[in-house]
Amino acid sequence: MPDPTTMKHPYAELIGMELVEQSEGEAVCAIDVTDVLMNPQEVVHGAVLYGLADTAMGAALYPTLVDGEICATIEIKISYLRYVVEGRLSARAKVLHRGRSVALLEADILNDDQLVARATGSFAIFQPRSRR
Repeated sequence: MPDPTTMKHPYAELIGMELVEQSEGEAVCAIDVTDVLMNPQEVVHGAVLYGLADTAMGAALYPTLVDGEICATIEIKISYLRYVVEGRLSARAKVLHRGRSVALLEADILNDDQLVARATGSFAIFQPRSRR
């Protein structure tokens, strides 16, 4: 398993997302709200919250993997509770259940300390095929 502290994550780097905390079964990712994250209504685009939750859930699951395993998102359901126009967003994710081939996770997305969205996700756990 690659070291999660040195893994390259081009998408996260592009939008300024950072891994703040990570332990087995839990992780926190964060991003500062900037103009480039806004939608045409001048609020943070929902895809930013989704991406933050997805990345945090993957980071929470990653330390539970054994050598050779990888994980990939199967599905995510997200409930948007409040819109965001400024501040610092963080996603606090945790593994609810880790089976042999599927894991269930949840993430709370906060703007500073206020809950703005909640997500649940299913992730596949598998051995990758060789890339051709």
